[in-house]
Amino acid sequence: MTDLTDQFNRPLRDLRISVTDRCNFRCTYCMPKEVFNSKYQFLVRDDLLSFEEITRLVPLFVEHGVHKLRLTGGEPLLRKNLEVLIRELVKIPGIDDIALTTNASILTLEKAKELKQAGLNRITVSLDAINENTFKRMNDMDVSVQKVLNGIDNARVAGFESVKVNMVVQKNRNEEDIVAMAEYFKGSGNVLRFIEYMDVGNTNGWEMDQVVSGKEIIDRIQQKFPIEPADPNYRGEVAKRWRYQDGSGEIGVITSVTQAFCQDCTRLRLSAEGSLYTCLFASTGTDVRRLLREGASDEYISEVIASLWKSRTDRYSELRGKNTDAIHKVEMSYIGG
Repeated sequence: MTDLTDQFNRPLRDLRISVTDRCNFRCTYCMPKEVFNSKYQFLVRDDLLSFEEITRLVPLFVEHGVHKLRLTGGEPLLRKNLEVLIRELVKIPGIDDIALTTNASILTLEKAKELKQAGLNRITVSLDAINENTFKRMNDMDVSVQKVLNGIDNARVAGFESVKVNMVVQKNRNEEDIVAMAEYFKGSGNVLRFIEYMDVGNTNGWEMDQVVSGKEIIDRIQQKFPIEPADPNYRGEVAKRWRYQDGSGEIGVITSVTQAFCQDCTRLRLSAEGSLYTCLFASTGTDVRRLLREGASDEYISEVIASLWKSRTDRYSELRGKNTDAIHKVEMSYIGG
């Protein structure tokens, strides 16, 4: 296995694989209903990378340092037989961690057990509010908070020791739920992570004044629950860790807008239709699906991966606002978080 780094000495360690561009939510964060309505044309099945194509590609990434995989979407649980893919991925030498990001609204106990038995290591759940009205307003679907909470409980019953819960905080939308979310998950064994509202894609109408900063989030929680900083688990960990002083757990804060962490990014993203993106805010991808289907050798595809990463210069979050306004970015539904 090579230790591949880019021009800023950032190693390649993590691969995020979007298995579908579809979702059962139309959240304002990445799939606003003005764009992703009943007329929107999602990818057809043949446009998606097959499980066989994904499992052929992953060992090539392992050759260059990847050892962590995250399955994303859209909503990855909408991809049929996802556990079949996971069973194949765990067989690949060098992969030591496989995670899944989901909104958990369709995470039944049966499905959670299938995922665990297949070899899935971790689950992260997106939940932007604990208040029912706020939640439904943000996801624009008739899905209750309780359904998501049931999904989290199902994951724990199935054997996942802890679930990470991600809350994207947007000013004047759900900021009043910050403390309520902290209170609900405090002592639960699950780790709540707050994420600054980002300008992902081109459809969510992002403006800087909609951002609730990580500092503001911490200040709000600190007023009710004493917390203190905790050391990161590893280099490149995106969430700044804070622990409750009473020992009842921890939270994380992801400050990708106000305190960018581009210098430690180790992630490469593979979209649902088989394009590689070196940044969440990238404008263009590298089409590896075409290479696969036109008969390119593993050696050639491996060289493409290495060349792409070594020439990487992405620093979007560090440069945000400085010549980035006109950049056309890939939509979140194609490459996940």
